[in-house]
Amino acid sequence: MKKAILISLISLFFVANHVQSQQWQPSWNAAKQLAKTENKKLLLSFSGSDWCLPCMRMRKFVFSSDDFVKYANQHLILYNADFPRKKGTLTKEQIAVNGSLADKYNSEGHFPFTILFDPNGKIIKEWNGLYTNGVVNFIQEINGE
Repeated sequence: MKKAILISLISLFFVANHVQSQQWQPSWNAAKQLAKTENKKLLLSFSGSDWCLPCMRMRKFVFSSDDFVKYANQHLILYNADFPRKKGTLTKEQIAVNGSLADKYNSEGHFPFTILFDPNGKIIKEWNGLYTNGVVNFIQEINGE
């Protein structure tokens, strides 16, 4: 009986944590298709996850905040074009896709650099650097307020 209760509690913990985290899409093409299918805006984030301190702060204080996660789960599709320095972090395909995205949308190599697209792929807004005006204001900007 105790084992069944413990397993139930562990399962509940993982389900609760899964609901609280925003799903970053593993594929750019899947992210674009999902945005179109679900009629949601697409947020593309360029980051250097293991070397760029402003990128780490953006992830921690904006993208991982409860307010952003709650909002994003309802309104956004997310894709992170990451450029880590640690070898073996990404597949060759991911490296190629992220490089192509950088060539097209971030040719000057800004980090972090965030782009908001409408569901059809049109750029709505760009943010260059760490967003420091708070999560609520970031969400308002996404909403066009």
